[in-house]
Amino acid sequence: MAHKADDEYDYLFKVVLIGDSGVGKSNLLSRFTRNEFCLESKSTIGVEFATRSIQVDGKTIKAQIWDTAGQERYRAITSAYYRGAVGALIIYDITKHVTYENVERWLKELRDHADSNIVIMLVGNKSDLRHLRAVSTDDAQGFAEKEGLSFIETSALDSTNVENAFHRVLTEIYRIVSKKALAQEEGATAGPGEGTSILVGADANANKGSCCSS
Repeated sequence: MAHKADDEYDYLFKVVLIGDSGVGKSNLLSRFTRNEFCLESKSTIGVEFATRSIQVDGKTIKAQIWDTAGQERYRAITSAYYRGAVGALIIYDITKHVTYENVERWLKELRDHADSNIVIMLVGNKSDLRHLRAVSTDDAQGFAEKEGLSFIETSALDSTNVENAFHRVLTEIYRIVSKKALAQEEGATAGPGEGTSILVGADANANKGSCCSS
């Protein structure tokens, strides 16, 4: 039955990665889902998603994590990209202050298009380049607290806090969803093996290739 493991889950959560181009969204995605990092990775064209399952409270949570380029010309896909998302990571590069300045705009766009209950984490990526730091941890932490976001600094290159970031977001989503499920227990429940899908409009044909593959 091991070969079926990826198809057996209790919950399916759609999580989106947003932020300026070049902050490391694709590398965070590949590090968490494939444990890969590509120094040569190019800007993502269009949309890609990858999946990974984790265990929370004995339940299998399958995360479907979506990544899109941060460049302005791709904003036409905004509505479809956010539709059905229950979690979001807003990512900036700790060595490029302008990517942090743009977090406010990304947050506004997210709140304009996503569900009001979406779980949001602010992520300062490239923490391995601390000698080039342009955004203080305290500033980012303060902004996150003011906006009601969780906050973490990560390095996709050396793996620091990547697992922690995704696990925290997925666990928080699970807590919210399971509380709602408990409150609605008298309603219809999913049949055996159906799982609970908390997303809409998943495109099974989205590009899931790795930049490292030859």
